[in-house]
Amino acid sequence: MTGINFPLFLLAALVIAVVPGPGIFYVAARTLSGGRKAGIASTFGTAIGGLVHVIAGALGVSAIILASAELFTAVKFIGALYLIWLGIKTFREARTSLPQPIVAFEARAFRDGVLVEALNPKTAAFFLAFIPQFLDPAGGAPALQFMTLGLISVTLNTLADFVVVAMASTAQAGLSRRPHLFRRLRQGSGLFIAGLGISLALARRPAS
Repeated sequence: MTGINFPLFLLAALVIAVVPGPGIFYVAARTLSGGRKAGIASTFGTAIGGLVHVIAGALGVSAIILASAELFTAVKFIGALYLIWLGIKTFREARTSLPQPIVAFEARAFRDGVLVEALNPKTAAFFLAFIPQFLDPAGGAPALQFMTLGLISVTLNTLADFVVVAMASTAQAGLSRRPHLFRRLRQGSGLFIAGLGISLALARRPAS
C-alpha cells in the first residue's frame, strides 16, 4: 500500500472497530453471562471467524455466496439459528449456578465465537464492501493486499473487544455478589444473544 490509501484505511478501520456493533455486543453479553475468561475465549473465537471471512473474500468465496440468494439465505439462517439456540441455552443456564471457568467451558465459548462470526454473511458483505476501496491497483497481488488489510481490520476489532471484555468483566464481578440480580443479568444476556440471531435472520442480501 502506498500514498494516502493505507493511512486512510487505518483511520477508517479504527473508527469502525470502536463503534459498537453486533460483535462488540455479543462479546459483552458472553462476558456478562460467563465471566472474563469466557469473554476472552469468545473474542479469540470471533477473531478466527473474522479471518475465515477475510480468507474467503480474498479467494472469492464470499463474493459467490453473496451473489447467490440461495447460498446467502442458507448461511444466514444457519448462523441465525445457532445464535438463537445459544441465547436460549444461556438463558436456561442462568437458572443454575455459574459454571467454573474450566478449560472445557472456555473451549465452548471459543467454538461458539468462531461459529457465530464465520456463519454471519453480513461480515462477509462488510469486508467485500470495505476493503476493496483501499486496494492499490498498481501494487499487484490484490488477494494478498485484501488479506493483509483484512488481518489489520480483524486485529483492531479484536483489540476493541478486549477493552469491552475488561469493562464487562468488572461489572460482572460486582454483580456476582448479588445472586438474584446476577441471574437476571445472565438471562438478559441470553435474550440479547437470541435477539442478535433474530436480527441476522431478518437481514437482507446486499444489492448487487
